Order: sequence, then C-alpha cells, then structure tokens
Amino acid sequence: MDFLYVKALHIIFVITWFAGLFYIIRLFIYHVEAEDKEEPAREILQTQYKLMSKRLWYIITWPSAILASFFAFWMLYKEPAYLQMTWMLVKLSFVGILYVYHGICHSIFKELQNDIVKYSSFKLRVWNEVATIILFAIVFLVTLKSAINWIWGVVGIILFGILLMLGIKLYKRIRKNNEEMS
Repeated sequence: MDFLYVKALHIIFVITWFAGLFYIIRLFIYHVEAEDKEEPAREILQTQYKLMSKRLWYIITWPSAILASFFAFWMLYKEPAYLQMTWMLVKLSFVGILYVYHGICHSIFKELQNDIVKYSSFKLRVWNEVATIILFAIVFLVTLKSAINWIWGVVGIILFGILLMLGIKLYKRIRKNNEEMS
C-alpha cells in the first residue's frame, strides 16, 4: 500500500480516537451530574449514559486508538528515518502520554459502569482539557517538525491550558450564579 494511503488512514483514526476521547469525558460528566437527579430520572439517565459510553468506548475509541497506532507503526516501518528525527521522538512521547490518558479514562469508564463515582463534573471538565493540550502538542510537532519550535509550541500550549482552566472556572461561576437566580 502506498505510504500516503497509510498516512491518510493514520490521520483518520487519530481524529476518531480524539473524537472518542473528547466525547467519553462529556458522557462521564453527564453520568456524574445525573447523581443529583431524583429517582427514577437518575437511574434512567445513568443506564443510558452507561450504554452510550460502552458503545463509544468499545466500538469507536479503542478500535481507533489501535488502528491509529497500527498505521503509525506501518508508516515507521516504511520510513524508519523518522525515528532519527528529534520531533518524532518527542511526538512519540506525547503519544505515550496520550495512551496513559486513555488508560486513566478507561479506569474512570469501568468505575462508572460499576456505579462508582469518584470525580466531580468539574474535575472531569478539567480532565477533558488534558486531551486538548496533548492534541495541540502533537499537531504542532508534526506541522513544525522542529526541535526548537516545539518548545515554544508547548509553552504556548501550557499557557493555553491555563486559559482553558480559567475559562472553566469562570463558566462554573456563571453557571452557579444562574442557578441561584432561578
């Protein structure tokens, strides 16, 4: 298979992997917020969120992660010179961090499937931004392909992450004020 086809498939599965990671946290947030509902709404909602999470996790997110990695290994096999490039080694480190993130999401998934709620919706909202930061880091590394420029990119990503966290706190405060007024 031509290298560009393999690359295209890799990009497609990276996109669907991230889509799954972003949406699974949103489902976790809804699941946790359903804890505050009265019965029977709580049970109905949580049952639905468990089903939606299970389908997303096992039909889209996990297969996308595996296929993205499969096509990445295939690309590296076809072009082993990439492994000599600093930017690629840094990118692979971020992919390793992404797999750790994915693993932690899997633990949260299993806990919620077993009705164990350990995280607040706020903590999950913050946790969701970690994937955003990883995505930015990987995209900038792949686009810039520079060992120096990625440092500035990561500094920018950290600043962006701080702004996101501040935005989340502001959103939480506005949401709380609106609930108090109603």
